[in-house]
Amino acid sequence: MSRWPIIPLKGHLSEVSERVGRSSTEILSVTNTAGFVRSLDVFDKQVFSKDMSNYKLVKHNDIAYNPSRINVGSVARCSLSGGGAVSPMYVVVRCRQSLHPQYLLYYLKSDIGRQHIAHRCVGAVRFQLRYTDLEQLEIPLPPPDAQNRIVRIIDETDELRRLRAEADGLTNNLIPALFLEMFGDPTANTTGLPTARLGDVGKLQRGRFTPRPRNDPSYFGGPYPFIQTGDISESCGLLSTWRQTLNDEGKAVSKEFPAGTIVLAIVGATIGATAILQVPMYCTDSIVGIQVDPKHCFVEYLEFVLRARRPLLLAQAPDAARANLNLEILRNLLIPLPPLEFQAKFVQQVSEIRDLKALQASSRRRLDDFFQSLLHRAFQGEL
Repeated sequence: MSRWPIIPLKGHLSEVSERVGRSSTEILSVTNTAGFVRSLDVFDKQVFSKDMSNYKLVKHNDIAYNPSRINVGSVARCSLSGGGAVSPMYVVVRCRQSLHPQYLLYYLKSDIGRQHIAHRCVGAVRFQLRYTDLEQLEIPLPPPDAQNRIVRIIDETDELRRLRAEADGLTNNLIPALFLEMFGDPTANTTGLPTARLGDVGKLQRGRFTPRPRNDPSYFGGPYPFIQTGDISESCGLLSTWRQTLNDEGKAVSKEFPAGTIVLAIVGATIGATAILQVPMYCTDSIVGIQVDPKHCFVEYLEFVLRARRPLLLAQAPDAARANLNLEILRNLLIPLPPLEFQAKFVQQVSEIRDLKALQASSRRRLDDFFQSLLHRAFQGEL
């Protein structure tokens, strides 16, 4: 129980519905992690309507949220001094003097806040938090000076999380930068390395899963790991987890690849995504397994080259489906091949970078846990 009075938000904020009309202003979007962002900065093309007259104006310190996605964090405070405008679908609110906007935002982002949001959301298929529902949310509300102090404490921890994310982003660029320094551009072979067809440096085989319908439950639920293309795209290059397993009947109609195989998605939105199996796994027919000949190259080296070549693979996929990379296209893909001793040096340094990333991931989890613990204490009146 909080030592602060717990009261509904009604009376401490108001809904803002001022429209852009004929004025010219920056179009903003609300993201789950980065808050307000300029739409043209994050999207490759214009995703907002050309007629912006009905867009809602947002001023500095206003809070906007997507009523269908606030339960997963789509809510932000506008820190831009000039404000901007958001889609009419967003709910925009302005805090009164009794409520610090950043204090409210931290509450809405906290675990306890999300629990209360989920309780207030309406809709059988897609949850919605209307403004009238937001007004009914009950929040521990200390005096303004205490809110300011709590916000300063949480801001300091949030800044550590931001710096951690910034460092993680720099680390993510290390492997591409290392490759570029050692071997040049992997998509253009700018250093003139000798090349070989992919089919000559590894054995390419397509996965298999023949049952129709594919989701027939009689083939699933056993001890054998089974992966599909989504597992590859979510793996960050090393695949050691799975969401489905096969039983003996499923095993008999699928294909297993050993640990160390490069798996490559050849169908749909994940086309060209790659990963290295860390344990033996069974694969569907929308995946190709590549077993590398160690006389030609290292698995880790080839996986990075293929990952860098993904835009080329996308361009070569037949337009009809973006559908299917056939084995012939893959076998004829030219791979630059530096001497094995240089590949070995690259692989060793990649291993060290991945160890660093693992340490950073552990640090990030600890910071996130501490941040949520701090939010919990703040709204229990313990800060």
